Amino acid sequence: MQVGPLSIPDDELVERFVRASGPGGQNVNKVATAVELRFDVAASPALPEAVRARLLARRDRRMTGQGVLVLSAQRFRTQERNREDARARLAAFIESGLRAPAPRIPTRPTRAAKERRLGEKRVRSERKQGRSGRGWE
Repeated sequence: MQVGPLSIPDDELVERFVRASGPGGQNVNKVATAVELRFDVAASPALPEAVRARLLARRDRRMTGQGVLVLSAQRFRTQERNREDARARLAAFIESGLRAPAPRIPTRPTRAAKERRLGEKRVRSERKQGRSGRGWE
């Protein structure tokens, strides 16, 4: 499987076909069309170390504690379309780890922004002060 400049061998992907949930009539009870694709991110020799670290650092509920990505595809009625869908989602996940995030450059608020904030704070304070029962005689 080709993902950008990387090539992931098919023997690193574990596919399991299960029965899909949801509508489909009798077909859903008989045919295993849903695909569960597993890819071991932590132990994959095809991934460069930097990409592996970025993917493992993501807080993704599809990633197990051992670093195995589990994708479930059951959007389509055929096994082949679900298989393609799962592989496309795996490719998108790996591509998201190929690019290093741009480093954040800290900025400071401008003088006008500070004055705006303090002016809004003053208005809000006066509004709340006006709600108190003082001065009603």
